[in-house]
Amino acid sequence: MMQKIKAFVFILFISLNTHAQNWEVNLLNNINPQQPSSGFWQKTSSSTYAVSVGVPATQLIVGFIKKDRQLQKQGWETVGALAINTLVTQGLKYTINRERPYEKYPLLIHPYQIEGDKSFPSGHTSTAFAVATSLSLQYKKWYVVVPAYAWASSVGYSRLYLGEHYPTDVLAGAAIGAGSACLSRYLNKKLFTKKTH
Repeated sequence: MMQKIKAFVFILFISLNTHAQNWEVNLLNNINPQQPSSGFWQKTSSSTYAVSVGVPATQLIVGFIKKDRQLQKQGWETVGALAINTLVTQGLKYTINRERPYEKYPLLIHPYQIEGDKSFPSGHTSTAFAVATSLSLQYKKWYVVVPAYAWASSVGYSRLYLGEHYPTDVLAGAAIGAGSACLSRYLNKKLFTKKTH
């Protein structure tokens, strides 16, 4: 009886896993063109690391020039979010070791370029969401929050369009980036905010 239950669970797991992969690959196949040549999506994807360096650098430079401690604190908070994000993202990439979609489905998925690291999670997406969430927590104004998340979401979509990641890579990247920013903010408040009695 126990062997039958194990066999049933195994077959169920395999069929669910196959079904899950099918929807993901089908969705990616519908988004990714045969020749992903859109300059807009390439530039959106490429903007990730420039923005992720530029935002905290600007906060820190302006903060030090103006002797604005709050802006300096926000800059370090953004740096913290990016550091946490990088550790978690790279750790998961090497732990999970998921093939890129174009490696597993070379006839279906057409990459813009061949990447050297693994697929899960999306580093571009996690980085973009770490920056967007940091800014949104620091400047709780719609004219900061909406453009920040619109840009981060565009980066995530660009990774699908360019054939570099599965949808679950992008979703996990968004969650990791946002979570890293929240953790950085929490730690910043816990460790560096002076207690008033």
